[in-house]
Amino acid sequence: MPDKATVDRAKQDLREGKIPSTAAGEFVHEELEHIREGAHGARSSKQAIAIGLSKARRAGVPLKPPTKEQTSARTRRSAKQDLEVGQQEREPRAPSKKRGKAIEGVLQREGRQAASKKALSAQAKSASRGRKTTARKTAARRAAATRKATRGPRR
Repeated sequence: MPDKATVDRAKQDLREGKIPSTAAGEFVHEELEHIREGAHGARSSKQAIAIGLSKARRAGVPLKPPTKEQTSARTRRSAKQDLEVGQQEREPRAPSKKRGKAIEGVLQREGRQAASKKALSAQAKSASRGRKTTARKTAARRAAATRKATRGPRR
């Protein structure tokens, strides 16, 4: 269950006209904090990000499921179901207590390095390498357009 403050920040992002992935970033950030605090671990930064995105979809962020080229059919189906739950098109169902405890136990045994600055930097670089130059430039322009204008001129 995400923190109320995280949900509020995500909703604020959406109200400001930012794209859903920005709002979902709040949940990813929260998940990384959980790992750093020692609530649980993650096998990789990618897994930590995936957990955050799943929470975002279930909390109502209209984040589209990944495309066929990006992930497996199983991951796409899971993302689609999470989105349906968040958009109240499907009744949320918790896994059985036994399964929930098992998943929690597995995450507890994982390391905490997935949320380190070094691991996240490597993840960001490898993800960026996978995108085309135009996609990177478009993302940068979109970010610049929604950035708050409170800062002074760059030096």
